[in-house]
Formats: sequence, structure tokens, C-alpha cells
Amino acid sequence: MSTYSAYLARINRVFDYIDAHLAEPLDLDTLATVAHFSPFHFHRLFKELTGETLAERVRRRRVEVAAGRLVALPDAAAARIAIETGFASPEVFTRAFRAYFGMTPTAWRRDGHARWAALRHETLSKIHQAESKKHQAALQAIREDGDMWPRGHVTANGGSPMHVEIKTFKDARVAYMRHVGPYGSAGISQMWRRFAAWCHEQGLIPPPRIMYGLCLDDPGVTPADKLRYDACIEIGDDFKPQGEIGVATVKGGRYACAMFAGTAAEIAGAWGRFVSGWLPDSGYAIDGEAIEVYGKDFKMDEKTGVFNCELCLRVRHT
Repeated sequence: MSTYSAYLARINRVFDYIDAHLAEPLDLDTLATVAHFSPFHFHRLFKELTGETLAERVRRRRVEVAAGRLVALPDAAAARIAIETGFASPEVFTRAFRAYFGMTPTAWRRDGHARWAALRHETLSKIHQAESKKHQAALQAIREDGDMWPRGHVTANGGSPMHVEIKTFKDARVAYMRHVGPYGSAGISQMWRRFAAWCHEQGLIPPPRIMYGLCLDDPGVTPADKLRYDACIEIGDDFKPQGEIGVATVKGGRYACAMFAGTAAEIAGAWGRFVSGWLPDSGYAIDGEAIEVYGKDFKMDEKTGVFNCELCLRVRHT
């Protein structure tokens, strides 16, 4: 394992810690301890590996999470959301929010979030169009992987209406490998190849076990180059993190789930149809991450690259 991969694993732990402790003090000394670096070394390394300073990262995640809650919890006071996401006062929150989004929390709640999301999705759409050749190359590489993936005929369902089912999941302990960059990019397929190879080396597959694609950020809020996606596999309690492979928990709860059968290049569009088509009139609101569930019946069509999984949104009643 390279030094870069080892350092990146520590940075990923810091990312996860920030998201889980937004309401708490997130100073340099605290986060350097999480990363097991000296504060001086950590401060320099963080900027080199992530392209933003630690303070910028913390501030960005606080305003992004607050922005999501302002929309998901329309009856919650903005002042309460500000405190829950780590801002010292409503005034500090409003200044930080305006500096990042160019509008007040009130304007964001009214219609600003929709305009912002439209711009983010337009950017992602252009990225997807530009990556068509990379997707073809990634598909060809997967075809050359031999018995790495379960094979079988899968019929694409891109033109079919989405049938959504509400399910309850338990927490799942997983090992993960992380990709940072646009959702739906060919880089995610390339990362899945590396992760599958690692799973085989560790004897985790075969036989098949449940795997997950975990979307940790909201593409309607977070910049495309900062979006985090984890390829995950269920593990036992005795497994320990190693190298760039981290350990996390996929949270259980109530999920809205729809079957997907298509190619890696099509999955981002399916997510878009799910969120914009089904969610608005469903009586539910998003209450957490979006998850791709690759069950024990997962397989890939060797000729077409079509595969099957469930798209699952953690939701709550509105």
C-alpha cells in the first residue's frame, strides 16, 4: 500500500468524524488526533490531499448539511438548525450561509434551493456527456475481469415506470473504499473494479454477500468534485480497517426502494428520476443517504454491461 493511500484513509476518517460531530468543536487539535497526525503536519497534508483547508471543509459541511435540513424540515426553526450544525448563533449562521450560497436561509427555503440544485445538476449532466468514452473503456475493462462479477442476462428497465416499495433495514457493518468526484462518473466504475479485486483477495467474495454503493453527499448542494461515494461490503465484527479500506456503518431505518437495471452510465439518471419523479408527491422526505444495494442476486450482463441493484433513499413521513 502506498503512503498516499494510507494518508487518504486517515483523511477519510476525518471527513466521517466531521459529519458525525458538526455540533461540536472541530478545531485543528481535535481533528489531528482523529487522523493520528501532529497538528502541524495534518494542517499541511489536509490541504494538499483535499484542495481545501480544514476550516473551509468544516464550514462547507456545516452550511451544506444545514441547507439540506432547511428543506427537509420546513417547520424547524432556522435558529435551531444553526445550533445543531455547529454555528455559534443565528447571525453567524446567516453570514456563513450567505457567503456560501449567495442568499439567506429564508430565500433558500423559499425557492433558492431549487435554483441552486438545477445549476448543480446541469453541471453533472455536462460531465456525464463528456465521459461517455471513459464509460465505454470502464465497461470493456469489466468485461475483461473474467469471473470477478456474477454473470447472467439482465434486461434493462430504463423505460419502465418506477415501482417504489418502503422497506425497513437494519444497521450493516461494512468495509469501504471511497471515490471523491462526480456521481455517475466512470471513476466510480473504476473504483468498483479495484474494490472487487480487494474483496476477492480477502476471501470476502465469493460466495456472494450484500454490497452497497453509498452516496454521502447531496449532488444538488455539494460541488461535483467534492461528492463522496463509498463502495461497501458487509463484514463481521472481527474485521479491522486496513490500508485505504475503512470500516463504517450503513444506517438502518425506513427506506424507499426501487429496482434498477441498466449500465453504470445510466444510474445517475435513474437516481434523478427517482428523486424528482417519485419523491415530491410521495408523502415522504429524504432523511439520510442514498444507497445502492447490490444483493446476493446481483449479476452483470457480460455483453451489454447491464446490472441490477436497488436504489434506496432513507426517508421519513412529511
